[in-house]
Amino acid sequence: MRLFEFWLNHGSEFLSAIARHLALVLAATGIAVAVGVPLGVLAYRRPRLGNPLIGLANVVQTIPSLAMFGFLIPLPVIGGIGAKAALIVLTLYALLPVMRTTVSGLKAVDPSVREAGLAMGMTDRQLLFQVELPLARSAILAGVRVATVVGVGTATIAAAIGAGGLGEYIFRGVASVDSTVILAGAIPAAALALLADFLLGKTEQWFSPERSSRKSSKFVLATAAGIVALGLLIGGLLWSERSAGSVVIGSKDFTEQVILGELMAQLIEQNTTIKVQRKLNLGDTLVCETAMRAGDLDLYVEYTGTALTAVFKQSVLLDSNEVNARVAASYAATGRTMLPPLGFNNTYVILVRGDDARRLNLKTISDAAKLSQNWRAGFGSAFLDREDGYKGLVQAYGLKFAESPLAMNLSLTYRALAERQVDLISGDATNGLIAKLDLFALEDDRRYFPPYHAVPVVRTETLNRHPELRALIERLAGKVTDQEMRQMNYEADVERRDASLIVKDFFSRHHELFSMTPTP
Repeated sequence: MRLFEFWLNHGSEFLSAIARHLALVLAATGIAVAVGVPLGVLAYRRPRLGNPLIGLANVVQTIPSLAMFGFLIPLPVIGGIGAKAALIVLTLYALLPVMRTTVSGLKAVDPSVREAGLAMGMTDRQLLFQVELPLARSAILAGVRVATVVGVGTATIAAAIGAGGLGEYIFRGVASVDSTVILAGAIPAAALALLADFLLGKTEQWFSPERSSRKSSKFVLATAAGIVALGLLIGGLLWSERSAGSVVIGSKDFTEQVILGELMAQLIEQNTTIKVQRKLNLGDTLVCETAMRAGDLDLYVEYTGTALTAVFKQSVLLDSNEVNARVAASYAATGRTMLPPLGFNNTYVILVRGDDARRLNLKTISDAAKLSQNWRAGFGSAFLDREDGYKGLVQAYGLKFAESPLAMNLSLTYRALAERQVDLISGDATNGLIAKLDLFALEDDRRYFPPYHAVPVVRTETLNRHPELRALIERLAGKVTDQEMRQMNYEADVERRDASLIVKDFFSRHHELFSMTPTP
């Protein structure tokens, strides 16, 4: 029931996500067919040239899709975030089944049919287009069928780089540990895959070899129409990536970041006439940082400790003023401007279950270190790799666990701790799930973690283009307190409210600072 209510309440957004998902899959599959069939013919006619291409396509299939998206982000021209990079990845994954079935379909043509064609005086080109490809058509369509179904699933991952589609709901649900939102994206995606498989299966039967001779002219017309439609579809996807003069606002893939991205977006929309594009739930720090350097993002909120250690690879510092100065200078050197802190410090905290803390009288991380040899730990992947993360924490406190810590999605660690899958995790100080799941934040008694003040980071070029943005965003300085951020996270993660509504309430509470209608 709650799932249907969610779809009804997000009707236009939901339909838009389905349309975007379908457009990505159809465009990528169309490109794969246009490229894969000729390559398959080459592999059949010239094995020495074609077989290495099939081998390369095989290698591509072994690369995890998320890794492929991450690899493309920093690349010029073909990389970045959005539909362009998504189309490239989806096309690469679709190539192998199309190429393989093209080769197998051509090999399955009866040699006597070829000999008859040659005896009639047909050229190689005529033999290929009038005999071999029509007879291999059913096999090729089987490859298209496989490529399309694989594409529907892979396209959900494309949401991690801002390509849109049903994957946005899945990532949003994972970030807020909300099964309803996850299912809101997963069920339609599965339904699309089944529907595509069914329709293409019927198409495959319709173009079976015994029927193909009667449908050649129709197939040629359908192919021509498909090429035109493919061009229009690709053009539409790429054209819609960024409106002229708009400001693109991004966020990482957890609740607080989505709220902060929405906060920036509404702030600009309510007080200016600047067009805003949202690219929220993008991924981790690397995705947002790379996208901003490439010019695909204009603004997102970062944390000073993260910028210092993870972005600019500098040593951990504990003094907030020194951290702010170094981070601001580093951003300035890379063509970006760090604006004043929003007002809250979302530092790392080490969490245990509340009942364990009360039963064992745990108050500090040092207290937990004495018992950790019998515990299992779970950390976000970024925490395990960062200089200010797991390795330094172990050295600072002498932590020893029963086994190597589990690497998992940061948002899922809270639920894993509450359900006793692990005994200790790292979390965000302002996360709303801490109160909801009765978790306890241990005191960092050795002051290991640096400050993580939330700061808006804007491309300097964007500020020069829209000089009014600086003063507008600086109005937020110091206005988002620890308590207020924690409350907004609680409303999103526990009360399941939309980020847009939470932000509107924030502006209602601060009506004396922000106008509610755009200024000319």
